[in-house]
Amino acid sequence: MTEETREKTTDIDAEALARRCVSVCEERKAVDILLFDVREQTILADYFIVCSGTSLPHLRAISDHVRRELQAAGVRPRGADGSPSSQWLVLDYGIILVHIMMPEMRHYYCLEDLWDKRKIIYRGGEPMPPVRPGQGRANAVIPPHLATTTVIPGVDDEDEDEDEDAP
Repeated sequence: MTEETREKTTDIDAEALARRCVSVCEERKAVDILLFDVREQTILADYFIVCSGTSLPHLRAISDHVRRELQAAGVRPRGADGSPSSQWLVLDYGIILVHIMMPEMRHYYCLEDLWDKRKIIYRGGEPMPPVRPGQGRANAVIPPHLATTTVIPGVDDEDEDEDEDAP
């Protein structure tokens, strides 16, 4: 077996596992599921799944179901992070990263914007509910661990406004 054939087999297995993970999320009614093929964009993972839950218990239910079903298939996560109260859970399967988020956190962090939209290989689940006034990036409640202000030398908001008015 050549090296190229092994790589293709691994890729097929990784994609099949990613698609299985998506179907498991759908079984628990995850909302607005996106599956990205990010092999050409990052070394962190081959596939990136982002989906939303409608409540904190729903986040936990999706996460627990993914873990149980993949474990039954012999696949265990390398790591997991977050808690339902953080509104963002991450399961790291090495070749697949699964992000399960509340809509507010998803709108705030805009993870989908990190990846090439042309690399979405699956879109499923009900569409995410629209962001209500006061939600989203502009009006989001900033999590305490991100609430510090970073000053970048040479960058001044007033200067940016002046540039926009310039002919």
